[in-house]
Amino acid sequence: MTALDSTGTLTALAGLRPLLAEIGDAKRVRVSGTPGSLAEQAFTRAWARLVAGEDVETVAFSETAAAVARARLAGIDATVLTAAGLDDAGVETVLRRAFDEVAGPLDNVLRERLRATLGPLPSPGSPPPLAGALNAQPRAGATAPGRPRIMVEPPESHGDHCLTVAVYGALVAPVVGADPVQPFLLGLAHHLHNVVLPDAGFAGEVLLGDDVLERVMATLEDRELAALPGDLAGRIREVLALRPGADVPEARAFHAADVLDRVLQVHHHARAAAFTASQALDDLELVHAGPVQAYHLDVLAAAGL
Repeated sequence: MTALDSTGTLTALAGLRPLLAEIGDAKRVRVSGTPGSLAEQAFTRAWARLVAGEDVETVAFSETAAAVARARLAGIDATVLTAAGLDDAGVETVLRRAFDEVAGPLDNVLRERLRATLGPLPSPGSPPPLAGALNAQPRAGATAPGRPRIMVEPPESHGDHCLTVAVYGALVAPVVGADPVQPFLLGLAHHLHNVVLPDAGFAGEVLLGDDVLERVMATLEDRELAALPGDLAGRIREVLALRPGADVPEARAFHAADVLDRVLQVHHHARAAAFTASQALDDLELVHAGPVQAYHLDVLAAAGL
């Protein structure tokens, strides 16, 4: 029996789901002047911080906290706020306001620990090549043996997925009694083989066969780990060893995060395909209250919209 068998745990996961979905939307948000989605930018920064020698725990908690605040602030981060003239106290106030708006479902201890890390993030040196390669490597999406692939546009990248799984793993960790740091690091690193190996999904894995797939993954992971600083590579090898099963809490946190992200991604595409104009106009109040709202409504009525 695992921690996921308890009703309390299932309830906690259900409570986390809306926040996880919002955090996952960072895969689809971009800003001027910096290539890639916000998730890809965070993925690159996290790897750059790690190879620069920053403590893994510090990276895990601060990047996870930033992801929670980003759920509502999107690209408005500490760097933008500082450039706009806010002092450190003002930056912290805005970031904590955004964090507090969505962080209610989080474990109390984890929530306070994350909140304390909010603020400007380091600007480290160059990230390892693997970060750019995984940001450029598309995910296959849902595939099944013997069936044509379902194509959805635009595809997420492996950087998108890995950063999101890392953050989810940290947030889910208390639910399954795990320390957040190992699931975060495993989330970042669990697709190192896809730096070289294009993604054909589960259908492709079945065609490769278990023996070939294991050899390919081991060879390609070793190649990427060999290019990293020794201490970091050793730490990553330790967490990669957790991946095959779900026998310990940290592995369960990772696997919960991985499957939640995969399925929430499918839900995103389903919602996008079903989106209607009335949702924007009525539910989201696209023509929102303000001094010219009445005029805007008159314009839309006259145009038949």
